[in-house]
Amino acid sequence: MSSFQFTCHGEQDTDRLGAALMKWVPDRTVIALNGTLGAGKTRLVKGMANALGLDPQDVISPTFVLMRQYESGRTLIHLDVYRIRDDDEFLELGPDEFFNAPAITLIEWADRVVDCLPRDRVEIQVEVTGENDRVFTIVSPTTAYDALLGQLEAELSGDA
Repeated sequence: MSSFQFTCHGEQDTDRLGAALMKWVPDRTVIALNGTLGAGKTRLVKGMANALGLDPQDVISPTFVLMRQYESGRTLIHLDVYRIRDDDEFLELGPDEFFNAPAITLIEWADRVVDCLPRDRVEIQVEVTGENDRVFTIVSPTTAYDALLGQLEAELSGDA
């Protein structure tokens, strides 16, 4: 298991993280996003969409529709499971179809369905540390994404 932290002091830093993710994260990667309400989970997805050339204003949290898909050369599948009651309800969505699609699957509130997620995934915990400040802790629970995390860390520290 490897991990690193990236501190953001505003939306520009979050966009930088989103751009680095789009540069290094391969398709068929599941990214579990966790953090309190308003922490910046959807903002990170906006940064990733922006890196694809999409208008970040078009990216909204799919809290009530559960899933949105964004495409521009690559595909982002954006799920919000805040309103999901249990694992069975999540499994009814057919997540294996998303997980195996040639896309990056982002799941907000993923800790609510952690037992349904693939073992090999990237987890991002967002912590609010100030009005505009966030700490993103990026973890790979298995060794599958150790190299990816190393590339992200180098990119974000300016060593790439």
